[in-house]
Amino acid sequence: MILLFPDDFASDGTARLTGRRARHVHEVHRARVGDSLTVGRVSGRVGTGAVLFVEPDDVRLSVCLSEDPPPPTGLDLLLAMPRPKVLRRVLQSAASLGARRIVLVNAQRVEKSYFDTPFLERGEIERNLVLGLEQARDTALPEVVVRKLFRPFVEDELEAFWPRATCTRLLAHPAAAHGLEGCDLGKAGSATVLAVGPEGGWIPFELELLEANGFRSFGLGPRVLRVETAVPFAFGQVQLLRARSAGEGSDPGGLAPEPFPAGSVRRESGAGRLR
Repeated sequence: MILLFPDDFASDGTARLTGRRARHVHEVHRARVGDSLTVGRVSGRVGTGAVLFVEPDDVRLSVCLSEDPPPPTGLDLLLAMPRPKVLRRVLQSAASLGARRIVLVNAQRVEKSYFDTPFLERGEIERNLVLGLEQARDTALPEVVVRKLFRPFVEDELEAFWPRATCTRLLAHPAAAHGLEGCDLGKAGSATVLAVGPEGGWIPFELELLEANGFRSFGLGPRVLRVETAVPFAFGQVQLLRARSAGEGSDPGGLAPEPFPAGSVRRESGAGRLR
């Protein structure tokens, strides 16, 4: 999906793309005049954009926005600041998974230099969020907040961000004795915040402070995961278990693949896919 911003629109309702998005339309879509592209307006609806004019750095579209974007997941992310290269991937995946707020916080095992990365500049953050939204065909741009002091954030600001009375607080931790099955996950779309630590893990003081403030620890299995793997896996687990508890079946959204023998190769007729 091509994400459109208010400044892209002319007074007659058409939209003009320049820069990366125009090059993407020209080089990847290889669009021609008359072609139809999937578009969406930031914080608004999605629909189609008919190509009126196309050059490598200039594309004009006639836009019709007729559909709603995906419904909100209600899941937010409290994330110990990852390595800069990982940060880009996590921002993209969190946006594509429907996170509406991402708080990047310091922790004992976070290198101080991580907060000096140019990837925390506003333009870079927005660029990566937009890439995630375009992938997911979503239009709700997440809010990103950076906090360099862990304890003051948890003690003084956490409640304003995610009130305990209305928000489920979950803490991913490899050493947790149980998974998500025993946690109250709330209904689909209800407010939930997932806390994911640095790759070195939360230190005991940080774990104790989070748990004292209403976070319930859970594990994601016997393997220790990298941050960019743990975030989408945890999001998927929460949504899957919510759907199951709501009686929507054991395989909502096709998350659970049909089982087949280990090591086998199966070709689906007509689809040309290998499994």
